[in-house]
Amino acid sequence: MTPRIFNVLVLCTGNSARSILGEALFNHLGGGRLRAFSAGSHPAGRVNPVALETLAQHGIALPEARSKSWDEFAAPGAPRLDFIFTVCAGAAGEACPLWPGHPATAHWGIADPAHVEPLAARRAAFEIAYAQLERRVRAFVALPLETLSAPAAAAAARRIHQEADQ
Repeated sequence: MTPRIFNVLVLCTGNSARSILGEALFNHLGGGRLRAFSAGSHPAGRVNPVALETLAQHGIALPEARSKSWDEFAAPGAPRLDFIFTVCAGAAGEACPLWPGHPATAHWGIADPAHVEPLAARRAAFEIAYAQLERRVRAFVALPLETLSAPAAAAAARRIHQEADQ
């Protein structure tokens, strides 16, 4: 029997920084159990180069990274989503598209590193965002997703966020 692969969508407003980090981390740490994507409600149109630099420093490549609209994932033919994570307050508060299949959702707020100045401080802010997301993604992928209901998985994801902020 082929093991189930769970589809994850990481959302942020611009889809240029935090959601890109989340997509890469879920794909990297998911051990083949998860296939992650990212998108934004108002995509910036380009990926922040410091996001890609941060990933590269941790040995994670994301050559297909692009800033894209969340509408791609609500369209016919889009992957069926199992889990959606918002990583910025803007995307968490916006009216989301209706997602086919009603995926489990959770908010994992991460401070936006994209506009921190000067550049050295921005790089440090990206490292902080990366570390926060890495801890949360590691905790999530350790869950027995195959045996959890969607509401139970969403509740566990919310607990991971709450525990990470303590």
